[in-house]
Amino acid sequence: MYFDTHAHYDSSKFQEDRDEVLRAVYDAGVTLIVDPGDTVERSKNAVALAQKCGHVYAAVGVHPEEWETWTDTSIAELRTLAQQPKVVAIGEIGLDYYWDKEHIELQKTMFRAQIELALELDLPIIVHDREAHGDCLAIALDYPALRGVFHCFSGSAEMAKELLKRGWYLGFDGPITYKNAVKALEVIRVCPRDRMLLETDSPYLSPVPNRGKRNDSRNLPYIAEVIAREAGMTLEEVASQTMENGKRLFRIGEIA
Repeated sequence: MYFDTHAHYDSSKFQEDRDEVLRAVYDAGVTLIVDPGDTVERSKNAVALAQKCGHVYAAVGVHPEEWETWTDTSIAELRTLAQQPKVVAIGEIGLDYYWDKEHIELQKTMFRAQIELALELDLPIIVHDREAHGDCLAIALDYPALRGVFHCFSGSAEMAKELLKRGWYLGFDGPITYKNAVKALEVIRVCPRDRMLLETDSPYLSPVPNRGKRNDSRNLPYIAEVIAREAGMTLEEVASQTMENGKRLFRIGEIA
């Protein structure tokens, strides 16, 4: 059984067949999913989906690319959402300097405000870090009690070691299957087994051999195969260990 700890089934890309896909991924052995929001409105959709679908849980947050949606009421709205049943994290939050270098200070303000909300509510966070490694690491380390996962980790092995020794988890996605994934493979080799999470980021980042197609959680075994090879594990060990890790981080017991 697999746990996809990051998949956006609230996305409009699943509008036509969401229920069918969610049934199919469950039948394929993906028995737990976390769906992170990226705006307040889409966080509401993620919460509604989690409440409807037994094997789906939600995270709520505002993604750094969505800075235009950030208002004076965003934190209050997220606080209310975060207290709904089956909300297990604040996310997807963080910094993105690939798409937007003009609103860096606003991104940092959003990131810190949502971190402080997570600490207030005793929830882990799901961090989006794209070409902002130094600032993401510095901000995360400003909050020693903070815990969570660096989603689709793309930093160096040295950065990974700094996070790991402070109790963070690392999420591995489709890009570890790509030909240019040299740095990612180094990170897998230094990551303890109890800190790895499997993610798809569906509908994005499909792994080889399905790169370029809409992604869904049935592609997790392709990601797990790479981790198994690099970490000296069997596929079954990767599935079992990452399931245990995800349940521990997000405090999820047996599904209802």
